[in-house]
Amino acid sequence: MTAEPLVEATAAHVRGAMLGDASHDWWHVHRVWQAARTIAAGERAAGRSVDSTVVELGALLHDIADWKFHDGDDEAGPRAARAWLESQGAEATLVEAVTDIVRRVSFKGAGVPDDMPSLEGRIVQDADRLDAIGAVGIARAFAYGGHKGRPIHTPGEAAVLHASPEAYKAEADGNGASTTHFHEKLMLLRDRMHTEAGRRLADGRHAFMVTYLARFDAEWSGRA
Repeated sequence: MTAEPLVEATAAHVRGAMLGDASHDWWHVHRVWQAARTIAAGERAAGRSVDSTVVELGALLHDIADWKFHDGDDEAGPRAARAWLESQGAEATLVEAVTDIVRRVSFKGAGVPDDMPSLEGRIVQDADRLDAIGAVGIARAFAYGGHKGRPIHTPGEAAVLHASPEAYKAEADGNGASTTHFHEKLMLLRDRMHTEAGRRLADGRHAFMVTYLARFDAEWSGRA
């Protein structure tokens, strides 16, 4: 299957396959897909070579079997992505490139360095992180917290800057407040963007979260 029909078929496949809650649904994938295309265009305009097919397929398949909804299995996503691409007759090099992005894309803890060697992967990772911050990111954080039965806010609860993927995964299954998660992940993402377009878009979204959390604190304490 050639590139454009494969992307279209993958979009249709993912739309029907997403089983996560509202924070990890088809519309999350769709937003990441569109943001990845925007970032890729910026990278090409800056003179960098970008494989658009790898970017689009990586974005579409990045959450096809998220470990948070598959008993913590880190390989569920890569396996699902590989199985789909091979079923469509994709070339081995394309399968490997996309599967590698799916394997590496997730945030794994504040103290865990990013490990994304390809430019295409960094584009997808930036796009995914953009959807975790700003107005949409706030909505997603509370949607996931509700799905897990977490409190909205626990006064005095300390954020934990997880030093290993195992510690971060344990937190994902815990009952920490949604607002605490902002300080364990969301507020850190602006400074972990790889691309110029990602950093530019993240600046505005990060600023919105700062304003939101200040307002949240004021309302929670009865000062506003």
